[in-house]
Amino acid sequence: MNDSIRFILNGEDIALTDVGPTETLLDFLRLKRRLTGTKEGCAEGDCGACTVLVGRLADGKLAYESVNACIRFVGSLHATHVVTVEHLAGRDGVLHPVQQALVDCHGSQCGFCTPGFVMSLYGLWLTNENPGRREIEKALQGNLCRCTGYEPIVKAAEQVSLTRPSALFDPLQRTRSEIVARLWALQASGTIRIANGEDQLIVPGSVQALAEVLSQEPDATIVAGATDVGLWVTKQMRRLSPVVFINHLSELQSVTESEDGVTIGAGVSYTKAFEAIARKIPALGRLIDRIGGEQVRNMGTIGGNIANGSPIGDSPPPLIALGATLTLRSLEGRRKMPLEDFFIAYGKQDRRPGEFVESVFVPYPKPTSRFAAYKITKRRDEDITAVLGAFLLTLDATDVVTDIRIAFGGMAATPKRAQAVEAALIGKSWTEATIDAARPAFDADFQPLTDWRATAEYRQLTAKNLLTRFYLETVGAPAELKRFEEVA
Repeated sequence: MNDSIRFILNGEDIALTDVGPTETLLDFLRLKRRLTGTKEGCAEGDCGACTVLVGRLADGKLAYESVNACIRFVGSLHATHVVTVEHLAGRDGVLHPVQQALVDCHGSQCGFCTPGFVMSLYGLWLTNENPGRREIEKALQGNLCRCTGYEPIVKAAEQVSLTRPSALFDPLQRTRSEIVARLWALQASGTIRIANGEDQLIVPGSVQALAEVLSQEPDATIVAGATDVGLWVTKQMRRLSPVVFINHLSELQSVTESEDGVTIGAGVSYTKAFEAIARKIPALGRLIDRIGGEQVRNMGTIGGNIANGSPIGDSPPPLIALGATLTLRSLEGRRKMPLEDFFIAYGKQDRRPGEFVESVFVPYPKPTSRFAAYKITKRRDEDITAVLGAFLLTLDATDVVTDIRIAFGGMAATPKRAQAVEAALIGKSWTEATIDAARPAFDADFQPLTDWRATAEYRQLTAKNLLTRFYLETVGAPAELKRFEEVA
């Protein structure tokens, strides 16, 4: 059991002893299993043509999520159930209700993207008996279509929700108890090591085993969701070894709420974190809804976004503004630090050899504080950030700024606080004149770069404008805000 990756593919048990650490699920399905319904479009988790479902036991229950097979590594699939579009039709060839609805509503033209849409809608169908248009559009954020147009696809989703079909139409409902039993048996294995030539993949059996592995392999690449690491392979053709997969470790997937804040395990996906965060910090919940598509949010993790250290990662700026605390772990024990101190320079974080991110504690804003996060991109959904600003403001009874924390992504080599701007605001009255006087302080805090997402001048002006926008929103000036947005 400890020298093979074992999972269920549709209805078949799979055991792999020669899998490479960066072999993608898409390549495995198409090249080795000839399941060509799963398409390659972008090879970067953007278009959704490769969407499949991956089911895993969590808290004793079997849960399925849509994922991008093009950036999902086979090594991350141990003790899972992979479902492709070929599994949906009945044994007699009768289409699944989701497929039939797309036929009835003319939701396909060239058909290349159709299997991905089917799988995304099927994932929604499994979890939501009566989704509204907003839920349907959210489920389809990660699926792109170049010829049909989205309206007939949305109508197909609405048609399926009108009459919930019997479980007899659904292969997962028919075999769910059997799948659960087979996955329980696979979960019992310990640490898995597979050598493939000079390459090696490792699947630790526990968090303690992870610490032991990293003490022996401090330069290993840790992979949770692979939403960024996957592109290192598919776009940069990088060779990674050893690769340590951690997405299965339940010890890293807890979300613990307290009176003061929420502790999020490093392996918690954006999707799982959303409910707790959106309820207590709505502005952060709205931001999470714009991180990639549904497939990316199902795969990507809060801890991975932090550990990656990208200057344009979406979660660090708002977490820094909120005063989040990071916990690192190794064989030597745990180490805590303010999240903002974790980022040292471009590509360099304060993570010692053998350490890994274990969790992050996010304090709740005080009832008297105002918090906002703004993500600026070329398109609203499924786009990488050009500038991301986060603001946490506390005023006294006379509207004087007693505390303000401002953090930005896309403005420096790391996620960074605007400390000069903060200093220009603290102790001042929260007025338009104060904001105008503080705007030049951005030039002391940031010297952004020009790249294909935005020019340095655009980034600098946008950061200043986001402060003005935050001010207008806090004082409730919708007319002024509208005029400001038209100018900006």
